[in-house]
This record gives sequence, structure tokens and C-alpha cells, in this order.
Amino acid sequence: MNKKLAYGMTLGAMLLAPLVVYPVLLMKLLCFALLACAFNLLLGFGGLLSFGHAALFGGAGYIAGYVLRDMGYPFEVGLLAGVLGAASMGLVMGALAIRRKGIYFTMITLALAQMVYFFCLQAPFTGGEDGLQNIPRGRLFSIVDLSSDLAMYYVVLAITVAGYAAIVRIVHSPFGRVLNAIKENEPRAISLGYDVDKYKLLAFVLSAALAGLAGATKCVVLGFETLVDVHWGMSGLVVLMTLIGGVGTLFGPIVGALAILLLEDRLGELGDALANLTGVSWFQAFGESVTIITGLIFIICVLLFRKGIVGELVDRLFRRERRKAANGIQDTVGAIQKP
Repeated sequence: MNKKLAYGMTLGAMLLAPLVVYPVLLMKLLCFALLACAFNLLLGFGGLLSFGHAALFGGAGYIAGYVLRDMGYPFEVGLLAGVLGAASMGLVMGALAIRRKGIYFTMITLALAQMVYFFCLQAPFTGGEDGLQNIPRGRLFSIVDLSSDLAMYYVVLAITVAGYAAIVRIVHSPFGRVLNAIKENEPRAISLGYDVDKYKLLAFVLSAALAGLAGATKCVVLGFETLVDVHWGMSGLVVLMTLIGGVGTLFGPIVGALAILLLEDRLGELGDALANLTGVSWFQAFGESVTIITGLIFIICVLLFRKGIVGELVDRLFRRERRKAANGIQDTVGAIQKP
């Protein structure tokens, strides 16, 4: 009941958020939150650290942008093309990398992602260093005009909620249980007769499809797609979001994505405000030091919040409830033993 209430309150806040916050910023936050959740499905519940999600995220954006702008298809077709394109790339990437473990798996995904990056740099239809510009939003089912930021926001919110619900369903399904068992003890899962490579590959494809959904949606929201989204730095950013929020938690990657993106977006304004308040001019350099400050926050989280922000909170709540239960049992036993 508490979890349902929390979900309901969060959804209610998101429905009212565009009344007080710029809708385009909110849509960007939602897209990256979905990307972080998709990555967490692979790392947190499958134990696979991929550095190839930038290729899936940005590649889906290029595909969706090309379908919408150059081929003239409607919004839903462009979105579907981006998801299918990312899932196809995930299938190929996963099939090549899935038989390797640890750092070897990570390096293969990174190498394949860099191949996608150089393809996007050289291919004529991607726009090279300029990227795809002036991607139209169009209409949803030829009815809803998505040129309105408010209408587009609620469509993006629906997409994000649907993607998150799909991840929750996957995690709590029999497939998700087996995937978690493979993460915890792969030799035991093999001994029980599970084909672990097939489970890992399916997890990779599902994660790729959801990352593609986030990338395709983002390109439509902003109206452009550039090489930044397919660069390996984007993969590093989503890893950072997941680790700060909490690996293996359903809500942690969302918190991590919000923290990192809001930090990048508002740090300059915070520095100016502190400079005006205190009279110390070097606060104005905050906006140019986002990477350094993000790195410091990551170090602090690693030292103080080993399980991430949400993971640490959940762990502390669990320990408190366990202590309460133990004290209750002791009190009951004491009352029974009283003469």
C-alpha cells in the first residue's frame, strides 16, 4: 500500500510539474530517467556492465529523426522505427559480446559503440558533425498536435511511465527472477539447466529497446540529434546516473538521472546566486566546473553511499524494520516467560 501511495503521489506531482517547471526540461529529464532505468535492467538485475548504451540511445534518435524528417512518417512510426532499430543493434551487439564476461564484455560493447559513432560521423544521411536538425514533432495518431510543449510533455510522460511499468513487470516476472539468479550465481543457474546466454541476450535486447525508446523520444522533443548522444561519454554518464541513484533498485536510476541533469542545468545559476549573496566571485565558475563537481559527488557517493542514494535509504529502512521486528519478538518472548 505504501509503495502504491508513493507511486500515486509521484505521478500526481509529474502531472502538475509543467505548471511550475519548463516542460522541455522536464521532458529531457524523463527521457534520461528512462534511459537510466533501461541500463539498470541490464546492470542491476543482469549483472552486465555495458558501455554500448550510447550507441543504442543515439542510434535510435538518428533512425527516428531520419524517418520523421526525411521520410515524412508520423510520430508513432518514427518512434517505433527507433525502438526496432535499437533492439536490432542490441541483438547484434549482445550476440557478439554476451559470451564474454567482466571487463571483456564491457570492452566489446564499447568497441561496437565506437563503430556506431564513426558510422554516424561518416554516413551522409546523419548530417555528420552537424547532426540531424529540424526534426518535426508532427501529430500523435493525426489528432494531437505535438508542437505544443504541454501536449508533448504528457505524451512523453505516458511513454516514460509505460517504459518504467514494463521494466517493473520484467523484473518481477519469472524471467526476471531467473536473470537475477544468473547474476547472483551463474554456475548454479547453469547446473539447474538454464541457458544463461539466452537469458542474458534477451535482457540485452529488452534493455536496448527501452534505451532506444528514450533516445527516439528525446530527439523528437528537442528537434535535433547530434553525435553527443552516440559518444562513449554518454555511456559513462548513464553509468554514473545509475551508480549514484542505486544499482539494482527500481527507482534509484531515476533519482540519479534527476540529480546529474539538474546539477548540469542549474549549477551555473547556483554559482551566480552564491556569488551575489556572498560577494565571492569564484562561485561564478561553478557553471564551467560541472564535470569536476559531478566527479566529487560521485566520490562522495562511493565513500558514503555504497549502494547509491536510494539503495542506501532502502537498506537503512530495512534494517530499522528488522530491528523493530526483533525487539517485538523479544518483548513477546519476555511476556510469555513472565511468571
